[in-house]
Amino acid sequence: MADTMAGSSTAAEQDDRPTARAKQADRHVGARIRERRLMLGLSQQQLAAMIGVTYQQAHKYERGLNRISAGRLFEIGIVLDVPVSWFFEGLGEDGAAQPLGTRQRMCLELARNFALIDNEKHQEALSQMARALAAQSQGRPVD
Repeated sequence: MADTMAGSSTAAEQDDRPTARAKQADRHVGARIRERRLMLGLSQQQLAAMIGVTYQQAHKYERGLNRISAGRLFEIGIVLDVPVSWFFEGLGEDGAAQPLGTRQRMCLELARNFALIDNEKHQEALSQMARALAAQSQGRPVD
């Protein structure tokens, strides 16, 4: 009888693991949606309007509180100009997200701040400066 009970608790634990992985994947996909939205300089309200949901629903998607259907994720990918697979990049087999490195965080912050610059001449100047610095660090002549 003890073996039977031990066996059933193991089965229950195994049933919880896929659910926990799914919830972690939902949170990861939501975080990737938020990351891309910020890269593009969009507010949650703007994204919600673009995909035809309420602001509250977009917020729940980004937090991983509500699961996103395949069709809705496809639509979000179109709106954010990324393939659906992009939302799963960095997701480990255990369902846990791989932490962002310092460089990735800086790139995200740079993209977010760049999108907030409303003067096109300033954006172009910053873009040219980035190209020049990249060329210099790789030993290439500046265009």
